[in-house]
Amino acid sequence: MITETVFNWPGVGAYMMDASVKLDYPVILAVMLLSAFLVVVGNLLADISYALVDPRVRR
Repeated sequence: MITETVFNWPGVGAYMMDASVKLDYPVILAVMLLSAFLVVVGNLLADISYALVDPRVRR
């Protein structure tokens, strides 16, 4: 949201804020679902990469 504001780039953050003001529930739900999915994928990738780097975790 900060990057979008500073550089005047339209993006998901501005779209989400506009949807929140207008109470557009499908958009709010979609953005939250996408955010949750990205967090889960990021955590999975972090766990896998940690297991590759540290052999003690593999057991």
